[in-house]
Amino acid sequence: MIHTYVWVIWLAAAIVSLSSTRNPLYLVLILLCLAIVNNSLASRIPQGNNPNASAKFPISPLRIAIMLVGLSALFNAAISHYGDTILFRVPDWIPLLGGAITLEALIYGAINGLVLFGIFWTFMILNQALPARKLLRLIPRAFYPVAVVTSIAISFVPATVRHYHQIREAQAIRGHRLRGVRDWIPLIMPLLVGGLERALSLAEAMTARGFASGGQAENGFRERVLLLLGILMMFVGWIFRLLENWYLPGSVLIILGAILIFAMLWTVGRKIPRSTYVREHWKLRDAVILMGAILILVFILVPLPFLNKLTLSFEIYPSLNIPGFDPLIGVVIVALLLPTLFLRRELPNN
Repeated sequence: MIHTYVWVIWLAAAIVSLSSTRNPLYLVLILLCLAIVNNSLASRIPQGNNPNASAKFPISPLRIAIMLVGLSALFNAAISHYGDTILFRVPDWIPLLGGAITLEALIYGAINGLVLFGIFWTFMILNQALPARKLLRLIPRAFYPVAVVTSIAISFVPATVRHYHQIREAQAIRGHRLRGVRDWIPLIMPLLVGGLERALSLAEAMTARGFASGGQAENGFRERVLLLLGILMMFVGWIFRLLENWYLPGSVLIILGAILIFAMLWTVGRKIPRSTYVREHWKLRDAVILMGAILILVFILVPLPFLNKLTLSFEIYPSLNIPGFDPLIGVVIVALLLPTLFLRRELPNN
C-alpha cells in the first residue's frame, strides 16, 4: 500500500497545481489526471476491503462539478461587470448586480468553479485512498484531544450517509417515493433522531472512559520558549519579506521559526505514548511517487528560467483570447498519474 505521507504530499502537489493556475488547458489536464487516479482507486481496491466504500457520497462528482461551475460562473458574472463581450444588461438601479453581464466574467467564474471542484475532488480521492485512522496519525501527539475530536468529525459524515441509505431502503420497501419536498420529511426526521442518539451514546462512552479528565502532557518552560521564539521568528520573517532587499533573510527566518514550532510539538508529543500495531514501510514506489509530487511543486512554485510561467495565468479581460501552453509544464503535471502505476499491487487484505 502506498505510504500515507506520500499520499499527503501528492495531495499538496495537486492542490498547489490547481491553485496556481487559471489556464483552462492546465486545469482540464489536472482534472483528467484526477479522474484517472479516482477510477484506478475505485476499480483496483476491492470494495469489501475499502474502508470508505460503504460511505458512498450520495451526490455524484459530475453533479457537484456542474453545481460548482454553474454557481461560480453566475456569481462572478453578476458582481464582475468587466469584459468587451456584453450578453445583456441588468438595470443600474439594482444594487451590486446592476451593469453589464459579460461573457468574459461568465467564463472566468466557470474557471474558478473548476478549481474549486478540483480541490474538492482531490480530497475525495484522498478519503478513498486512505482510511481515517491513517489520516489521524498525522496529527501531532501533542494534540491528541484534537485527534479524538477530529476522528469523531471524520466518522460523522460516513456514518450519516450509511444511516441515510438504510432509511432510504427501508422507506422504499414500504412504497415511499420522492416526488417533492414533503416526501423528504420521512427521511430527514429518522436521520436527525438517529444522529442525536449516536451523539448521546458517544458522549456517554467518552465520559465513562474519562476522556479529557486528566493525563494531558503539561507544557514546561522549554516548550513555551520554543513556541514563542518560533512564532516571533515567523512574524519577523513575514515582515522582512515585505521589504525589497530582505526577502531572502525573511524566508530563512520563517523556515527557522517553523522548525522551532515543530521541535516544540515533537518534545510535547514524546510525553504522550502511542501504540503502533502495523508500521508502514518505505518502498521504491513511494520514492517514485514522492519525487513526482516534489517535481510538480518545484516547477510550479520555483521561478525557473526555462519555463514560461506566464502561461499559468489566463488574462481573460478585457476580451477573450487563446490561452498559452508550455509542454514542459504539462508533462510535469502528468506526474500526478504516478499512483496509478502502483495501485495494481494492492493486496486484498489492504
